[in-house]
Amino acid sequence: MTYPPAVNVFHLLADTARAHPDQPALRQDGTTATYGEALRAALALARALAERGIRPGDRVAVLAPNTVAHFHAYFGLAAAGAVLVSLNTRLGAGELAEILADSGARMLVHDDAHGSTNAAMAAELAPRLELGAHPVAALVAAAAGSAEFGPRLARSEDTAHLYYTSGTTGRPKGVMLSHANVFSHARSAVRELGLGASDRWLHAAPMFHLADAWATFAVSDVGGLHVFLPRFSARDALDILAAERITVTNLIPTMLNLMVKEPGALDRDYAMRVMLSGGAPIAPEVVRQVIRTFRCEYVQTYGMTETSPYLTLSLLDDELRRLPPEQQLALKCRTGRPFDGIELRVVDDRGEDVARDDRAVGEIRVKGPTVTRGYWNQPEATAAAFDERGFLMTGDLATVDAHGFVNIVDRKKDVIKTGGEAVYSVEVEHVLYQHPAVLECAVYGTPHEVWGEAVTAAVVLRPGAHASADQLVAHCHAHIAGYKCPKSVRFLDALPRTGTGKIQKRALRQPGPAR
Repeated sequence: MTYPPAVNVFHLLADTARAHPDQPALRQDGTTATYGEALRAALALARALAERGIRPGDRVAVLAPNTVAHFHAYFGLAAAGAVLVSLNTRLGAGELAEILADSGARMLVHDDAHGSTNAAMAAELAPRLELGAHPVAALVAAAAGSAEFGPRLARSEDTAHLYYTSGTTGRPKGVMLSHANVFSHARSAVRELGLGASDRWLHAAPMFHLADAWATFAVSDVGGLHVFLPRFSARDALDILAAERITVTNLIPTMLNLMVKEPGALDRDYAMRVMLSGGAPIAPEVVRQVIRTFRCEYVQTYGMTETSPYLTLSLLDDELRRLPPEQQLALKCRTGRPFDGIELRVVDDRGEDVARDDRAVGEIRVKGPTVTRGYWNQPEATAAAFDERGFLMTGDLATVDAHGFVNIVDRKKDVIKTGGEAVYSVEVEHVLYQHPAVLECAVYGTPHEVWGEAVTAAVVLRPGAHASADQLVAHCHAHIAGYKCPKSVRFLDALPRTGTGKIQKRALRQPGPAR
C-alpha cells in the first residue's frame, strides 16, 4: 500500500473541512465547533508557531489531556511541518525533561483550561526549551485574525509524531511514526470499522497514547463527531456515553472493568454501535459484562505504539457469525485476525511459523505500511527490533487457530518459569477475574529457591466484597492445573500503573507483603 508524496496527517482534517465545513466536529463541555472552525484553528496555531520560530522538521512537545486544544495541536503542528512529541501527562518533571532533551524539542504547547497542573508543569519545563512553553488557546487566539496560513507540509515518509515508550525496562525510546504510517492506519481503520459521518467518538482513553490518538485522524477523515472527556472516571465516562449518544470508542481494559462494575451501569440508555478494547489483555468475563452493559458489538484489538497501533481485530466474518453464540463470544475475546494491510506471523525460536492448532506458542512478528521505521536516534535499538526478513519482533507470545485468529498468551518477559513448567500469566488472570469478589488482578513470578519462580497474584477486591487468599487459590484450582495456581496472594488497594494506565508488573515484582 503506497501513497503519493503529498500524503500528510493534515489532509485528514483539511479535506473533510473543505468538503463539509459546517459539519459538527468537536464537542466539549457542551460547546460544539464545526470542521471549518477546527481547520481555521489548526491553521492559526501553525501560523503562531511559525511566527515564533518553528521551522519544518522542528520538534514541538504537547502536554494536554483529552481536549479540543489537543486536537488542534495534532493538526496545527502538521500544518506547520513540525514533529509532534507526545507527552504523557502522568509523568513527573524529571521524566518529561528527559524526553524533551532526547527529542530536541524547541517548544512545548499545552492545555491549561482543565486545572493548573499542566500549566504549572509547562512553566517548570519552559527554561529547558529554546522557544519556551505556550498555551494552545493563546497561540490560536493570537493568530486567529490573520490571513489563512499556507501549510508547510512534510513528505509522507517524514516523521509526523514521536511517542515515547514508558521506559519500564530501560531508557525511554522515541517511536517514530511517519505521515504515511498515520494516514495509512486511519484509512484502514475506516474500512475495518465502517466509520462514517454519523459516528460519535468519545476520547476517554488518553489522547497522548495511540489507544485513542488514532481516532483523532480516522474519525476526522470521515467527518464524525469528536467528544472529549478530559479526566477519566468510570461514572463520568458512562454518563457521557449515554448523554452524548456515543456510537464508538476504544477503552483500555482497566477502564472497561471499572465501568461495567460501576453501580447503575446497566441502567443507562446507550447508543453504542461498537465497543473496542485494547492496550492490554482482557478477561472473557469482563467481555461478557461489556456486551451485557452496552448492548453493542464488541471488538478486541491488539497493537503497539510501533505499529500506529492496530495489528489485529477480533472482527468476525459472515462465516464465523453463523457459529453458535458461545463460539462467537470465544472468538471475540481472542486477540483477533490481522488488521488491514498487516502481514502477521507467529514464529518459533527458529523463525518458523507455528502450527495453526491453537496450542503451539510463538512470537508475533509483523510487517506493513503502519509499522515504524525505528526509534529516534537509537540505531542499535532499531536494528534489534527487526528480524532478518524485516519483520518487527513484538515480544508478544501467542497461538494461532485454524481461522487465523491469534491469541496472546503472554509477553516474553512475563512468562513464569516454575518447576520446569511455563505458566502464562494471562490464563491465570482470566480465571481470577471469574471470581465475583475480584475487581482487578495481576499475576507474575517471584523468585523461589526450589521452583525458580513462584506464581504470585496481586488482587484488588470489589468494594464491599470479601475473599481470602485460600478462597481465591481454591477457585483457581477448580479451573486450571495446580502448578499454574498462585502460591501467594497480595491484597492491594490499587494496582500500580504505567502512565498509559496499564498494570505495571515490574513494580509488583518488588518485595511486598502477601497473605
